[in-house]
This record gives sequence, structure tokens and C-alpha cells, in this order.
Amino acid sequence: MNTKTLKRAALATAAVLALGAGAAYLYLDATSEVHRTGAAACADVIPATADRADGEAVCATIDALTAAWAAGDADAYGRQFTENGTYTTYVGTHYEGRDDITEGHRALFQEFVKGTRLAASYLDMRFLTKDVAVLTGRGDDYSGDRPAARELSKVQTYTLVRDTDGAWRIAAFHNTRRQNVMERFSFLYSPATAPKAER
Repeated sequence: MNTKTLKRAALATAAVLALGAGAAYLYLDATSEVHRTGAAACADVIPATADRADGEAVCATIDALTAAWAAGDADAYGRQFTENGTYTTYVGTHYEGRDDITEGHRALFQEFVKGTRLAASYLDMRFLTKDVAVLTGRGDDYSGDRPAARELSKVQTYTLVRDTDGAWRIAAFHNTRRQNVMERFSFLYSPATAPKAER
């Protein structure tokens, strides 16, 4: 076989592999919809065993956080966190302390997320003690039409505590971007890795 024929065969093989990989990616993306999208209202996930007033106070903190984001008000946003609260973004940026969170969001509200709002659905609320709650949900920032629950691209965990003044504040927030194609691939390759709600 001459060099020209080998080059053509290599190019044809590369093209077939690229088309196959592209088709596989499109298939995984099209079949990666989540089954458990969560509740539309935070109050819908307050556990029956919890003090209802505490659950509602936790939800009120999240509502205030959402309202502050929509208003682009970094000071009001920061007030929802404890003095030593932490905030980890989906790109891995880690803020430490209310001042750091506030100033980081002041810049974000003036640039990258200016004019956006938050959308959320809620998966679970647990009270680890009477003064510590964990709230898990799906969320995203958006402008224009609110995204459907199935379109929310991030999974978010809030750890809230009853602060020294009795108010519920966020002690830690972690935001993870859902990698839908990788998730679907792992579920197909190893079905036992899928959470019960996604089987």
C-alpha cells in the first residue's frame, strides 16, 4: 500500500471515529434527563418530623437570598450567610467569610450575572440537630424565561445554622454543575452507580 492510500485510510478512519463519537455524545445528551427534579417550593420538603417554624425559617433565608440576587444587592445577599460562612462555586472558586462572599457577589452582580435571577427546585431538607439544617436542590441563574426544573444545571447544598441572634443563616454553600453526559455514561457503564431516584 502506498503512502497516499494509507493517508486516505487514516483520514477515513478518523472521520468514522469522529462521527461515531459525535453520535454517541448526542445520544447520551438526549437520554440524560433527570427523573427526580424536586419540589417547586422549599416548604414542600420540610420534614414531617421537623419543627415547622424552623423549616419555614430556613426557607425564608433561601427566599431572602433569591430576592437579593434578583435585586443585585450584594449586601443583602451577604447577610444571609454567617460571619464565617463559606461559598464554593461550580467553577471551584471558594469564598471564606461573609465579607468575601459579599464583595465577590458585588463584582458578579455588576458583571457576569448582572440582571439575572435564580431558579430552584428542592430535593431534600434534613435537620442534623435542632440548630443545623441541610437543604439540597437543583438551581441555576437565568435571564428571560424561567427554566423548567429538568433544565436546571446545578446541584446545590446549603448548610444552615441557627446563628447567635436566633436567625437561620447559611454556614456553607456548595454548587456543583451537573455533567449530564458523563453522568449518563457512568449509569450506562455501571448501572449500580445511579441513585435510586434516577433508576
